[in-house]
Amino acid sequence: MTHHFLHRVFQENNFSKEELSNIVSQFRQVHFKKHDFLLREGSIENQYWFIETGFARSYVLDWEGNDITTHFFCVGDVVIDWSSFFLRNPTREHIQALADCTCWQIDFEKFQQLFHSIRSFREQGRSTLVGSYFALKNRSVSMIADDAKSRYLQLLQEKPEIIQHASLKHIATYLGITDTSLSRIRKELLKPST
Repeated sequence: MTHHFLHRVFQENNFSKEELSNIVSQFRQVHFKKHDFLLREGSIENQYWFIETGFARSYVLDWEGNDITTHFFCVGDVVIDWSSFFLRNPTREHIQALADCTCWQIDFEKFQQLFHSIRSFREQGRSTLVGSYFALKNRSVSMIADDAKSRYLQLLQEKPEIIQHASLKHIATYLGITDTSLSRIRKELLKPST
C-alpha cells in the first residue's frame, strides 16, 4: 500500500520524519463504489477522509423530500461533516460517491490523538477547518449577492471535473436554481460571442 498521496497532503507543513510517519500510519486506504454512502443522515460522523481519486457530494432532503446538494468533494479534498465530527451530533446530511473513490481514512479517536500530540497536525487541521468556514461563508454571500450564471462559473473554476461527475440536477440544486435555468445558462455560455 502506498502512502505517497498522504505524504503530499502533509508535506507543506514542518513535520519531522517521525511525526509524518506517525500521522501516515494512522490512516487506512478505503474504496467506495459509485453511489456508495460515506455517511448517512442521522449517524454521527466518525471518519475524516481525504479523496485520492474520485468525486463525491453531500446533500440533504428538504421539508418536501427534495434532494438538495450542499457540497461537492474532489481529489485532495477533506470529506467530512465538520459539525457532526467535532460536536458528535447526528448529521443531517448524506455523503455519497458520484464516482468510484479511493480515500484515506482516519477515525475520530486517532484524529484526536494526533490533534493533541502533534502541533503541526493541529495547525493543519485548524487551517483546513478555517478554510472550510470561509468557503461556506463565501458561498452563503454568493447565493444572495451573485446571479446564477456567476455562481455557475465560479463552481466550474473551483471544481472543473464537476461536469464529468455530477448530474445537471445535482449542480442546479447546489446553485439554488432549476434544471431549466441551468440548461439556459449553459446554452448561453456555449454561444459564440459576437
